[in-house]
Amino acid sequence: MNNASTLTAVHYRRRIKPEFWLVVLGAALWGVDPLFRIILLNSLTSTQIVLLEHLILFLVAAPVLWRHRAELRGLKAAHLGALLFISWGGSALATILFTQGLAHGDLNVVLLLQKLQPLFAIILARYLLKEKLPRLFGNLVVLALAGTYLLTFGWTLPVGGLSDFVQMGSVLSIGAALLWGGSTVMGRYMLGKMSYETVTALRFILALPLLIVITSLEGQGWSFPAEMSRKGLVLLNLVLQALLPGLLSLLVYYKGLSGIKASYATLAELSFPMVGVLINWVVFHQMITMPQAIGFILIWLTLYLISRQRE
Repeated sequence: MNNASTLTAVHYRRRIKPEFWLVVLGAALWGVDPLFRIILLNSLTSTQIVLLEHLILFLVAAPVLWRHRAELRGLKAAHLGALLFISWGGSALATILFTQGLAHGDLNVVLLLQKLQPLFAIILARYLLKEKLPRLFGNLVVLALAGTYLLTFGWTLPVGGLSDFVQMGSVLSIGAALLWGGSTVMGRYMLGKMSYETVTALRFILALPLLIVITSLEGQGWSFPAEMSRKGLVLLNLVLQALLPGLLSLLVYYKGLSGIKASYATLAELSFPMVGVLINWVVFHQMITMPQAIGFILIWLTLYLISRQRE
């Protein structure tokens, strides 16, 4: 191979970041989350669902944290604050808000407003992590959000106009988007201090005390189905919810996040609405419309262009 070919190959390898696609994969796994969560809402409250998920995840995360306990030495106040934001904000409160949004709001509006997360994360990454954004990055954000809009609403305006955006489900979704966007930035910050396995374990473990308090203050009774078959279905959904869009997705996500900027990662997370469209097609037999297909292409084009950007 001549020198020119060698330089081209090296340049290509530097521009393509496999970690970016790990974030895409991790976020795509979140797309199956509503399948389990909507079923669980028939039997449990939002906080009860999130608490039980974290109890299951605690059993998996505790041995991992014990093996990596040496990484906890030398943590500073800034690290503890970031971990609390990730666990209390991103893992506990944001998940509760999003679950309540699914129960109280129009699903399309809730999902669209949750896609404001990239804007929150990009702003926070710029000012907290001092990340410099690449040229034309703002245009790519607009392209991705346009694709997300087409996936959700097609060519039309939201039903009911602006009134849909001020309902309780909309407010809850915006709150979840803000917390998840901030959690992305704080997660990237902590990955400079410890491994992605440790960050994932702490995210679940530290959220548990807060969830116990919130569930207790809620004062709602536990209403598991009396029939064994339905009770088994609820438990199965809880386990699958905790392990697939919960544990597995975050392990893959943080592995990828350790190698790219938070501002890139938050746009990679837009793979979530694409998975939602595919689930609607396969599970609920809703055919993909032309606007949704165009939105699908726009988002993947955005992900490809960002992956080609040199950091």
